[in-house]
Amino acid sequence: MPFQKIQPEKLSQSVVRQIELLILQGILRPGERLPSERELSERFGVSRPSLREAVADLQAAGLLTSRANAGIFVADVLGSGFSPALTELFARHDAALFDYLDFRRDMEGLAAERAARLGSDTDLAVVNAVFERMEAAHGKRDPSDEAAIDAEFHLSIIEASHNVVMLHMMRTMYQLLRDGVFYNRQIMFRQRTTRATLLDQHRAINTALQARDGHAARAAVEAHMDFIRAALTDHRKAEANEQVARQRLEHEEKLRK
Repeated sequence: MPFQKIQPEKLSQSVVRQIELLILQGILRPGERLPSERELSERFGVSRPSLREAVADLQAAGLLTSRANAGIFVADVLGSGFSPALTELFARHDAALFDYLDFRRDMEGLAAERAARLGSDTDLAVVNAVFERMEAAHGKRDPSDEAAIDAEFHLSIIEASHNVVMLHMMRTMYQLLRDGVFYNRQIMFRQRTTRATLLDQHRAINTALQARDGHAARAAVEAHMDFIRAALTDHRKAEANEQVARQRLEHEEKLRK
């Protein structure tokens, strides 16, 4: 008969499984510092040797990393999403930018629909809290904070969709955006009128989510991404036109001499 005696799980393995789940669910994030060894052992209710064994196993698995005189951190598991060569290829071609935007439109629209249906009241409260911070940042002349919170807002919706594969995939996408691979995010927030439009679009997304209207939430996300696509298309055209205009000016100045 294919039965075997049950073996009690080592305490260190229980710790490993709990930390793995926290990373998988996106609660512990890349680069986040873990509490001290003493505090962790108290929280888990295990001895320090058991905790050290668990941490060593997680480091060997590439999920945790230690920094000299700084502590233990969640490893940058997102950094390996794309090879450096592919990332550089993305950066050199506009086709990748617009495919990226289309991908986000599809995935984030789906995430918003799922969040309206599957997100808990607490999930939606988090989304609303992030939006309220965005509203507060909108009043500042410097758009940097608002641009940063924009990414938080979208990721909070993905977190509320409760799909861990989508969560980590989209975090990788947003890391590429933060690194400026596709475009400088500040472009979208330079003009006051554009900032106001973006805030209104985020408000529409949040309103639909708080009402748990999945169809409206998805439509609001898609409209938002369509606006970004059009704005970046116009920006690319303006840059190309400016280059031609400068060439004409240089040529005109040479003719004058």
